[in-house]
Amino acid sequence: MTAGSTRRTTAARSRLAAVGAIAVAGALILTGCGDQTKDKDKSSGGASAASAPLAGKLPASVRDKGVIKVGSDIAYAPVEFKDNSGKVVGLDPDVAAALGKQLGVTFQFENGTFDALLTGIRSNRYDIAMSAMTDNKSRQEGVDPATGKKVGEGVDFVDYLTAGVSIYTRKGDTGGITSWSDLCGKKIALERGTVSNDLAKAEAKKCPSGKKLTIEAFDDDQQAQTRLRSGGADAVSSDFPVAAYAVKTSGGGKDFQIVGDQVEAAPYGIAVGKSNTQLRDALQAAMNAIIKNGEYQKILEKWGAQDGAVKQSVINGGK
Repeated sequence: MTAGSTRRTTAARSRLAAVGAIAVAGALILTGCGDQTKDKDKSSGGASAASAPLAGKLPASVRDKGVIKVGSDIAYAPVEFKDNSGKVVGLDPDVAAALGKQLGVTFQFENGTFDALLTGIRSNRYDIAMSAMTDNKSRQEGVDPATGKKVGEGVDFVDYLTAGVSIYTRKGDTGGITSWSDLCGKKIALERGTVSNDLAKAEAKKCPSGKKLTIEAFDDDQQAQTRLRSGGADAVSSDFPVAAYAVKTSGGGKDFQIVGDQVEAAPYGIAVGKSNTQLRDALQAAMNAIIKNGEYQKILEKWGAQDGAVKQSVINGGK
């Protein structure tokens, strides 16, 4: 995504993901983006403020309202997506529901395109963004990683998971792609404003004359997958949990395969406006509470994301 949006680190250097391999064959895995709609789903009903142990940490305005509006790209299975009934489900909604019990509020997910989520926080459309968003310095500072220019006020992140970035191709048709350096002369499809997008732009600058890396950026990851499936691209890049989920589920596991290693291991964070420090700190306290009581671990295991677990939630842990 863009500097003011979500998912991954923006450094051009690649490093192996510290999260280790989250097994593709196993339970479902993480992630989501979508169109700028007004779809809402009160998917995380919290306990009443009177009985919630951490309700007193919230700003009075949020506590009285009883709702935290969440900007999210709800097309990034298994982190957040809609099931067959249209309900918003996934890792992030489950974590939000657990936080809601601690804080005595409902987290109301609202669908939006990934690269507009941080703008939505700045305009007060959303209270927070929770969308498999990578915590990194460019987003913290409101800087476009491609140009280094300021694009808006930065955000603070409440970190809650670690994940890297992967490349995948059509199954049995890798085109010799095993790493980012093999993409010169190829076409890659990806979601606009993501760390994958940033990495592709950085790699394109390294390609020799006559071997251009063509980048096709879409509003959401599902569109990129469709492009690859149809033969319109040579590869797709997305967060490893999303890539692994796509490989496992698309075409019954017959459509795609991951190539190479994860890179750019970094924390996912809940994005909060810089001035909203009380809400930020309340979310961190609630996150650490569900880590301590074991609910967090159960949620990660449900979605196959336990290898990305953190022992403690920190603020702005991304590089």
